[in-house]
Amino acid sequence: MDKQWLEGNWKQLKGSIREQWSRLTDVDLEAIKGREEQLVGKIQEKYGLAKLEAKKAVDEFKVKHARKNGDK
Repeated sequence: MDKQWLEGNWKQLKGSIREQWSRLTDVDLEAIKGREEQLVGKIQEKYGLAKLEAKKAVDEFKVKHARKNGDK
């Protein structure tokens, strides 16, 4: 799944992202604007995770939600 998938589905996914990572604020989400590297960075910052852990969490989120939406 490419990095543009998150950006292209950002509006639909913001609520699910807030559920998954409740420490992210509306200001954080506005700054991220669907950019995967920004999301990974904010998750690292807010949850104290290593970059690889945050990246893995975002990748798992993307796979889960792509399946729900019927995307590949």
